[in-house]
Amino acid sequence: MINRYKNFTQWIVIALLAISSSLANASPEIQHWQTSNGARVYFVPAPELPMVDIRIIFDAAGARDKIPGVALMTNGLLDEGAGKMNTDEIADAFSAIGAQFSTSSHRDMSIVSLRSLTQPQLLDKAITTMTKVISEPTFPKESLERERNRMLIALQGKKQSPGAIAGETFFAALYGDHPYANEASGTEESVKQIKRKHLVEHHERYYVGRNAVIAIVGAVDRKQADKLAETLLGQLPAGKAATSIPEVKSLSQAEVVKKAFPSSQTHLLVGQPAIKRGDDDTFALYVGNHILGGSGLVSRLSEEVREKRGLSYSTYSYFSPMRQRGPFQLSLQTRNDQAEEALKVLKQTLTEFMQNGPSEEELIAAKKNITGGFALNLDSNSKIVENLAMIGFYGLPLDYLDTYTDKVDAVTIEQIKDAFKRHVQPDKMVTVMVGGEAE
Repeated sequence: MINRYKNFTQWIVIALLAISSSLANASPEIQHWQTSNGARVYFVPAPELPMVDIRIIFDAAGARDKIPGVALMTNGLLDEGAGKMNTDEIADAFSAIGAQFSTSSHRDMSIVSLRSLTQPQLLDKAITTMTKVISEPTFPKESLERERNRMLIALQGKKQSPGAIAGETFFAALYGDHPYANEASGTEESVKQIKRKHLVEHHERYYVGRNAVIAIVGAVDRKQADKLAETLLGQLPAGKAATSIPEVKSLSQAEVVKKAFPSSQTHLLVGQPAIKRGDDDTFALYVGNHILGGSGLVSRLSEEVREKRGLSYSTYSYFSPMRQRGPFQLSLQTRNDQAEEALKVLKQTLTEFMQNGPSEEELIAAKKNITGGFALNLDSNSKIVENLAMIGFYGLPLDYLDTYTDKVDAVTIEQIKDAFKRHVQPDKMVTVMVGGEAE
C-alpha cells in the first residue's frame, strides 16, 4: 500500500513539473474569513491537481523569545511527540500517505506546513495527525536534549563561518536591545538554560487561535477549506493575539565593527533599519533596489564592484521588510587587502544612486524584468500558499497580488529618489567587516 501511495506521489511531482497551473497566468482570487476561535483564513481553490497545500503561521517566533532559542525549539519539537504518538509514529503517519510535513521559525513568524493528496482517506489522516501535532505536543525530554545538543553543535559551527559571524554582528549592531537583535537560534548560554516548561509556556501563550493565520491552496472547495481550518485549529484555545513588537529606533550615527577571522577573504555588510511590511514606499524601494543591487550581474553594484574593478565575485543589496522595520543591506566578499577599497566603492555607488537616481533605460529594464518574472512567483500551489500566508500575517490588502505589476509599472524615477532619501541615510549606517589574514 505504501508503494502505491509513493508511486502516486511521484506521478504528482512529475505532473507539477510538466504542467503549468492556470493560476500562474492570473493572480488568484483570495477568499478570507475567520475560524470560530479567531484564526484568520486565506483560501484559493486550485482544482488542477488532487493536492492541497496548507501553511499555518503563528506570531510565535524569535521576536517573542524570553530566552533566545525557545521559539525555534518549540516549533522544531512539535512533531517529536503529540498526544499518545511518539516521533516515529508521527513520521510514519505522514510518510505512509505521501504527505509532507515541515516546520520552521524565524524572527517574525513560526510556520507549520502540510502538503497532502486530497483523496479523503489520505487527507483525513494527514489532517488528524497535523491537528495533534499543533494542539497536543508533548515536548519529550529526550527530544529536547537531542535538539539542545543539535542547536549547540550548530552554534559551534557558526563560529567557524565568517558569513554567519558577520550576519549576527550586523543584526546586533542594527537593533541593539530590540527583539530583532536576537538570533532565532539563540546563544550557547541561552540554549543551555531552556527547560521543557519554557516550551510548554511558549506554546500555551502563542499557539492560539487569535494568534494564527492559515493559508489553504488546493483541490478543495470553500466548504471543505472551512472544515479543514476549523479542524486544524479548532482544538486550540482562542487566546489573545501577541502584543505589538516595539518600533525600531533609527541609528543616531555611523558605526564600524571589525572582527578578525582566519580567512583570506573579508565578509562586508553595510546597512541600517529601513522598512516594514506594507509601507507606502515598498514598490519604489523594491524597483530602485532592483537597479542598485537586486538584479544580479546587471545591477549598478555589480557593474562598479565586479565588472569595472574586479573587487568581488558577487555583490548585492536588498530590503528585508518585517513586522517592524527590517534591514536595508549591502553585502560583498573580497580579498582582505581589497576590503577598504571595496567598501569605498560600495558606499560611493549607493551615494551616487541616491543623488541621481536610475536612468530611464534602467527603470524600463527593471520594470520589465520584475513584471515579466512575476508569474513565476505564482507558478505552483506551494508558492501561492506562501504568498497567501504572507499577505495574511502582515495584513496586506487582499488585492496585493492583483495590483502588484500595476504598482511596479507606476513607479517613477522621482519616487525612487524620494523613497531612498526618506528610508536610507548613508551617513548613519552600520558597517561590519569580518576577515583577516589566513593562517
